[in-house]
Formats: sequence, C-alpha cells, structure tokens
Amino acid sequence: MAGETVITVVGNLTADPELRYTQNGLPVANFTIASTPRTFDKATDAYKDGDALFLRASVWREFAEHVAGSLTKGMRVIAQGRLRQRSYQDREGNQRTAIELEVDEIGPSLRYATAQVTRAARPEGGQADRGRTETATDTGWATTPAGGAQDAWATQGGFGDDTPF
Repeated sequence: MAGETVITVVGNLTADPELRYTQNGLPVANFTIASTPRTFDKATDAYKDGDALFLRASVWREFAEHVAGSLTKGMRVIAQGRLRQRSYQDREGNQRTAIELEVDEIGPSLRYATAQVTRAARPEGGQADRGRTETATDTGWATTPAGGAQDAWATQGGFGDDTPF
C-alpha cells in the first residue's frame, strides 16, 4: 500500500512473545524489541550505548504461532514491517497515541548466534508452508530440532555446532 512507513529494526526481545487469540480464534503474538544504538567514542577509545528504543510489535495468524514457538526473551532479531499509529483512551480517560510495528518478516540475527530452519507444515492439509520457522541459538544455548533446549557450551563448545544447514 502506498504511503506506508516500512522499517527494519535490529534488537533484542525484552520478553517471550505473548500468544493470544481473538474472540474469533485468530492468533496474535505481541512482543517488544529493544534496539540500542552503539557508537565509538574516540576520546575514551571505547564503545558507548545510546538511548534504547523499545518498539512494540505484533504478528497475526499462523505467523504468530511460528514466532511464539521460535523466538524467546533475549534473542537478537531482525524485524521488518510497517509502522502503525493508533489512538486509545487510558484508564483515566486521557487520549493516548501508540506507534507499533506490524511485522511482515522476522528472524534471529546470525551475527552472534546460529539457527536451524525447519519448514512448517500447514495444519489443514499437512502440506509444507511457504513460510519457515526458525529455532535459534543465542549466546550459550542451542535448540534441538524437537524444540528442547540444551546447553550449547557443554555439548558443542561455544555458539553452536559447525554443521551447515
């Protein structure tokens, strides 16, 4: 749609995505991405963190279930989507405005982690979906194909195994 603001955000999830269902049974996952800019200060010869941006994000339908089953608190993610502005009334009756990211694509950042991609099956026919679900290893953790976590430091000696996917 013309005139939409599309952005890409790189940051860490502040909590596990919260999966809920609407009254009509439509899945929606909500989560917050914290993105902190980092700059190099020549005077101190060190990197300094800037002010963090906390951006609320949402995904819908089967995509929401994929996100909730694949991403967890602390994971570094790359998300692309459209900014949406909505107005609402708070508990005190004040009019408020919120800006949120309606996510079109999201996945784990592979800068400091590895990921194993598994094709998701469609629930109604068992056929493969065009989408993918990612299970990611973040610093020190690996996710097994069955979805159970194991300590990557003990079993694989670092950020994950050396097996290409």
